[in-house]
Amino acid sequence: MADSPGPPAASRDGRPTDFELVQRLAQGDRSAFGELYDRYGTPSYSLARRICVDPELAEDVVQEAFLALWRHPARFDPTRGSFGTWLMTLVHHRAVDAVRKENTQRRRTVPLTDDVSPPVEGSEHEALVSVVSAEVRAALHTLPEEQRQVIALAYLGGYTQCEVAKLTGVPLGTVKSRTFAAIRRLRGTLGNLWAGETGETTGANR
Repeated sequence: MADSPGPPAASRDGRPTDFELVQRLAQGDRSAFGELYDRYGTPSYSLARRICVDPELAEDVVQEAFLALWRHPARFDPTRGSFGTWLMTLVHHRAVDAVRKENTQRRRTVPLTDDVSPPVEGSEHEALVSVVSAEVRAALHTLPEEQRQVIALAYLGGYTQCEVAKLTGVPLGTVKSRTFAAIRRLRGTLGNLWAGETGETTGANR
């Protein structure tokens, strides 16, 4: 691929690159960890907060993500993308897991009774949203990794395309092309899913 990641570029402002800091961190340099946190602590929390909503839960997610970085810095592979992309993906995964765990705990603590209550207003909508969300998550997993990353940051994380470009270290034009390709592929996948459930044909087959 033309936009496949190469070796980390040298910093233009004289500061150490993310890759250099990760290498120093792997050697036990605490100051390198501090510099990485200064660079990515705020965007990491912003992403976690958007997903978790609960500020305390978002803080826990960020702490867990950076703790994983501290313990296993070698897990970052520079040949697969930028450090920013890798870290934001890690934060995203941990935030989603945290929300799922919270929801599971809440369901377990709901008291069970023998009474059959009528559905609460809006419950049908919530059930539909749950089904749609499951389909969207399944469709996201069909995307190539680089497309899934920009979609996760832009639509799940709420970042602009310019911000996604900075976080991933790829040109803005590449971010736009990946986003367009991902949306087009998701439309096809989700269209096929809905057609399969309803027995209808998509517009392309009419």
